[in-house]
Amino acid sequence: MHRERARLDCRAVARPMDALAEADFMPSEPLIDFEKVDLARVVATREDILGKIRQRGRFALLDGILKFDGEKGLVVGFKDIRADDWWATDHIPGRPIFPGVLVCEAAAQLCSFDYLRQHTLPEGGFLGFGGMNETRFRGVVQPECRLVLAARPERLRSRMFVYVAQGFVEREMVFETEILGILV
Repeated sequence: MHRERARLDCRAVARPMDALAEADFMPSEPLIDFEKVDLARVVATREDILGKIRQRGRFALLDGILKFDGEKGLVVGFKDIRADDWWATDHIPGRPIFPGVLVCEAAAQLCSFDYLRQHTLPEGGFLGFGGMNETRFRGVVQPECRLVLAARPERLRSRMFVYVAQGFVEREMVFETEILGILV
């Protein structure tokens, strides 16, 4: 009886590929209106970012913050993608592509920075990467370019957050996800 019920439950939630909604694969509306963001005006430097987040060295992936919009809860940052970056010779030789996992990490750092601007960690506390939902890569990130990242909180709590995040190159969306952070 238990085995039969489990099989029935699985069938009830399974969706055939042809039943997937086209919206599942379409990009969301951009978080940023590029006409209203000055991409040359840095409002927080790499040093300001390092004052909040703990990643260092190769894994400090944000180069600056371009905008804080308190009304919309939006933060916009960037990572300059260079041909001499540490990952470029090995991922992918002859055609360097910024690894998707590093795009995700850069977005998580942007979200963490924004959260830590508004919340104080307890003594010895650490804000960790809790997970991701609805992640889609929509383009390739290659040197030389600027990866512009935008994030907006969906849920903020004292011990966790959920942000919607997107990445853009030349104003084209290349990435979107939901980032979860948790106090450990």
